[in-house]
Amino acid sequence: MKYIKVLMMTGALAILASCNNYLDVIPDNVATIDNAFTMRSEAEKYLFTCYSYLPAEGDPQWNPAFVAGDEFWQFYPVTNFNSNSLQIARGNQNIVDPYLNYWDGLQGGQPLFTALRDCNIFLENVDNVIDLEPYMKVRWVAEVKFLKAYYHFWLLRMYGPVPIIHENLPISSSVEEVKVSRQPVDSVVNYIVGLLDEAAADLPVVVPDQTSELGRVTRLAALGIKARVLMLAASPLFNGNADFANFANPDGTMLFSASSDPEKWKRAAEACREAIEACHAAGKELYYFPSTLYDISETTKVKMNIRNSIGERWNEELVWGSSNSTGNYIQRLAMARIDPSRLINEQALGQLAPTMRMAELFYSENGVPISEDKTWDYANRYALKIASSEDRFNLKEGYETVALHFDREPRFYADLAFDGAIWYGQGKYDDTQPWHVEAKMDQTSARKGVGRYSITGYFPKKLVNWNFIIQDAQDLSIEEYPWPIMRLADLYLLYAEALNESAGPGAEVYQWLNLVRERAGLKTVEESWSTYSRQPDKYTSREGLREIIHQERMIEMAFEGHRYWDLRRWKKADDAFNGPVLGWDVEKADAESYYRPRVLFKQTFRAPRDYFWPIREQNTVVNRKLVQSLGW
Repeated sequence: MKYIKVLMMTGALAILASCNNYLDVIPDNVATIDNAFTMRSEAEKYLFTCYSYLPAEGDPQWNPAFVAGDEFWQFYPVTNFNSNSLQIARGNQNIVDPYLNYWDGLQGGQPLFTALRDCNIFLENVDNVIDLEPYMKVRWVAEVKFLKAYYHFWLLRMYGPVPIIHENLPISSSVEEVKVSRQPVDSVVNYIVGLLDEAAADLPVVVPDQTSELGRVTRLAALGIKARVLMLAASPLFNGNADFANFANPDGTMLFSASSDPEKWKRAAEACREAIEACHAAGKELYYFPSTLYDISETTKVKMNIRNSIGERWNEELVWGSSNSTGNYIQRLAMARIDPSRLINEQALGQLAPTMRMAELFYSENGVPISEDKTWDYANRYALKIASSEDRFNLKEGYETVALHFDREPRFYADLAFDGAIWYGQGKYDDTQPWHVEAKMDQTSARKGVGRYSITGYFPKKLVNWNFIIQDAQDLSIEEYPWPIMRLADLYLLYAEALNESAGPGAEVYQWLNLVRERAGLKTVEESWSTYSRQPDKYTSREGLREIIHQERMIEMAFEGHRYWDLRRWKKADDAFNGPVLGWDVEKADAESYYRPRVLFKQTFRAPRDYFWPIREQNTVVNRKLVQSLGW
């Protein structure tokens, strides 16, 4: 066995501080590796080992995109939940033992450099399998190349420029060869894209076996992730970021490009186009709720278009879904207690709480921001109001709630639940007599003990499959779904963004935005802004349309793990993550007292430092070639 066990990149260097012999030159898994590639059945296990490092993107405990920003909040100290992400949101990230450390695999992070080591071991040894059909080997190699690319992408997005792990180092490597350094951002991006291109050429368009292979990567996944990588590379965080203009390795190698390159947006647009065309050719389309499934109102159907684009298992909109991370936990975290006859059941936790900023983000019913709609009373949005029969499919008729909850777009009611909100499904499929939420103190959905409640008064209904049913005792009926790492609406919005940045406003940009808006029951961008906005020409300039696209994306992709990364790549995180986190006063029992915005926490985001994760200090002490993230 001629390769060292430890990947000789920086993550491996952590061992140097604790032992005199810095190279573990005699792997303790030699026998395992020798045996792993003698037969197809054993090699397949190693393939799945390479898959096993995929981050649990649908688990809010381990994916920082949920709780490390401003999209969700939780009571503190938190129960029923690992608090690493919340520690980051509260400004407690550090260099001694960083939270969600995906570099070393500590504090809730996956060991992604170990993942890259195992991917390289697979690629180095797969030719030794004697009973592996050539066509199958081609596919397996493509899958592992994809995984290598994806793990590098995760590291790039979190840490900025990172070492590129082309292959494992041989046993003869010197001390200096082991001490690798970061590579320039453009080099890392090009390496990732090259791997994805190689993988896409040999991956199946869809998985051949729909009964046992769902979740394995496909050509569509490779093309979609390539588009996402190039969008990241074209965005202000990486494309000519002046804050990092002097960020360099100790040898003087500059790690960020000094100026913005508009060609990167064109490259990203082309990747988005290629991915969308491949998806369409494979039959992918935006999800629409079957109109004949139940005799329900058009209002409810539109909301189900939105909810089930996430919760409907393996639906036609899904480009790449992960079956390793949803389980039932995220649904339990999101689910409010809505059945007053089963309050003894404590399995619906309801503690993953969207912030008030998210509630105010969604458009008015006219498809423009509530602060911009000339027909919507933004100044009096916290005034109390009684729901009428016209509101009955969104709000409980006769219920007193706040004006902020009236006359909003369908995605607001599909994605969010709150005091007085209708919660369709969950065992009641006649929308004339649905469940509703009562969240004030001592009501059905309110605080229960020290935990199990929404600290803001909002619940992310979007994340709960409509067949989730609270049953007797501690039983639940939960229909699990694959976490949507990428869906078609995501690609449409990325394409619109890239087109606007590369060529400016035009019919093609509007086309992709309007497809998403049409499914959400809204008029076109052109009609909505021209008719209802105080800035009727906003969509006609690149800057104005950029703002529209950003908000459209944050609404459509809300609660799916995108806002956190988008705000960072747009260099808007220092605005969004600096300031008060607001919610309703959920400790109050009467409406007048409950509906007063309350400051839950004052966030602090230090730019440019907090745009990237710190590397564990021990790694930089041992390896002087490894420069610490700027500001840490």
